[in-house]
Amino acid sequence: MESFCADYLRVCRPVNGPEKTSPKKVGDDIAKATGDWKGLRITVRLTIQNRQAVVDVVPSASALIIKALKEPPRDRKKVKNIKHSGSVTFDEILTVARTMRSRSIARELSGTIKEILGTAQSVGCTIDGRPPHDVIDDIKSGKIECPSE
Repeated sequence: MESFCADYLRVCRPVNGPEKTSPKKVGDDIAKATGDWKGLRITVRLTIQNRQAVVDVVPSASALIIKALKEPPRDRKKVKNIKHSGSVTFDEILTVARTMRSRSIARELSGTIKEILGTAQSVGCTIDGRPPHDVIDDIKSGKIECPSE
């Protein structure tokens, strides 16, 4: 019984308990770092060194695309199942692909661009007024030239 309690306490201890950092200060740092991403779901990397928390924002491809749509911020608790029906330029897709390049599994930038276009299709937006899958087909056929890096 005693080992069960010890395991339970070790698992349920707050994240920043062992490092002796202030939860309020860490929360304020996260709120300050994520101010530009209001209304979007993003990942935050928290690095603690010498009792100092460093917050890094790691946005996903869908968050970058939705931000490129320049939609007004919304409250995710009140507004559900929103349709992102806007249009994004191909240059903005290139910018998102270059941002996501280090986390992509593709060998070349054109593969990363196709990944981002697939995410744009899932989000529901268009690329220069065209469906994203048509742009993917144009990249595969060679009608659209992708930069090497």
